[in-house]
Amino acid sequence: MPQQPIAGRYELVEELSSGGMGDVWRGYDAVLDRPVAVKVVRRQAVAGSPQLAEEFAKRFKREARITARIQHPGVPQVFDAVLDDTYERLFLVMELVDGAPLSTYIHPDHPLPVSWAAAVAAQVATVLSYAHDVPVIHRDLKPGNILVARDGTVKVLDFGIAAILRTDVTKLTATGSPIGTYQYMAPEQVRGGRTSPQTDLYALGCVLHELLSGKHLFTADSEYLVMYQHVNAPPTPLRLLRPDVPAALEELVLHLLLKAPEARPADVQEVYERLRPFLPSPGEDPRPGEAGPRGAPDPTGVFRRPFAPRSRPGAGRPVATAAGPVPALPAPVAVPEQLRVEIAEAYAHSDALLDEERFAQAAEVLGEVIGPAALALGAESRKVLELRTQRAAIQLLGGDYRTALPEFDALADAYARTGGAGSAQARACRAQAARCRGELGQVTDALAALRGVLEVVRTVDGDMSDEAVELRRDIGMLLLARGEASEAQLVLAPLHEDLCLVYGPEDDMSGEVAEALSLIELDLDGPVA
Repeated sequence: MPQQPIAGRYELVEELSSGGMGDVWRGYDAVLDRPVAVKVVRRQAVAGSPQLAEEFAKRFKREARITARIQHPGVPQVFDAVLDDTYERLFLVMELVDGAPLSTYIHPDHPLPVSWAAAVAAQVATVLSYAHDVPVIHRDLKPGNILVARDGTVKVLDFGIAAILRTDVTKLTATGSPIGTYQYMAPEQVRGGRTSPQTDLYALGCVLHELLSGKHLFTADSEYLVMYQHVNAPPTPLRLLRPDVPAALEELVLHLLLKAPEARPADVQEVYERLRPFLPSPGEDPRPGEAGPRGAPDPTGVFRRPFAPRSRPGAGRPVATAAGPVPALPAPVAVPEQLRVEIAEAYAHSDALLDEERFAQAAEVLGEVIGPAALALGAESRKVLELRTQRAAIQLLGGDYRTALPEFDALADAYARTGGAGSAQARACRAQAARCRGELGQVTDALAALRGVLEVVRTVDGDMSDEAVELRRDIGMLLLARGEASEAQLVLAPLHEDLCLVYGPEDDMSGEVAEALSLIELDLDGPVA
């Protein structure tokens, strides 16, 4: 892999998966400071002659543009398409999705619940409906290209890759064999014929059959025999393999698997309508046996709670009000020398990235050492909590408030357990969590938390400690942002007097508070009669 950033901005960080058409890497976009996924198409796909390579380059960019037109959250966004000057390396830069391939949850001895399988198929059908409208045909739909995110939403990967590598125009593959994965190839693909939306429907039938039975549609000693079966052999009805599959669902799968494309369902919208009876209704709770594999996301959730808002991060957490008894600190653990070196290197690397304002990558560097440190030293050891605090602070600094918020909440609780609710670290983390809430629009909760922390600080350090001054300023600014000018003035006016007395009117914070008070006074005075 190249040591230099791709196109001057994309860095390859860690290989995530390897497949027939290419490898997927976790990458980093240095320009926009965000993690990305980078699909590296295999070199064998690129023909040797300059003419064919030039044609490949055109096709690659064209298909990437077409894929980018599929406007649906079930299709990871395509950010960029880069073909290097040698025509040997091909990079598709995409949204990085946190989840696992559907193939992870398929097991021959543990068939998936009907509603779970139907929910996945329905979400895939929805994505295909948007793609076919562009029109884009996937051509390589399979469990490995279907990802189930942590929230249960389904993402369909690799749109356009099979089209980029198709053989019907430039014969770019060395063998001339059809593009696709043989366990999911429609008969017309095996024959090298014209593909259509019905080609994707056949593959969806193969996937749904596998979800419900735990087994491939056809198996044989060689891929050529499997492809022969796709063309000539009748599929085994699902109810012979699993009697509890509803008859109507078995009928739908058999309809999807018909050999002639025109004999299959008319379109993917029809498939979705026929899946609807097997989907949960809005508000319906899961019944026994519907949970799916242990630890797996729940793809039925989008149907049970359609358009539900995000869950409230840290909801119900107590606000610090007063210092309580200090619990006993855990016994210190000696830090192994190698781990000590790795932690020091992580801090140094993260600091260097921060100097370049590469916030996402700086936080990720610290994250890589937190796991090993927690295993060696304990999850709530001082070193580990310091690493987590620094990572959360970087996330806040980089504007990733939604990620930083639950971590600051968790850190505040951990510091309260190890050092007491009134400890400086616990107070600081509660204040940082409150600032995240303010940035996320949760102003009422943010104000309550900041006032709670300020009450503790006043009892310990008084009203003019650095911590108290920052809290007073933040409370006043939040009140002002919420339009409560009078209340903001009651907080900021005495703060300004204190700042001028201690630090002078030329101090940066004195000036900041003075500007806010000027705005308040203009608003309070109102129009002149």
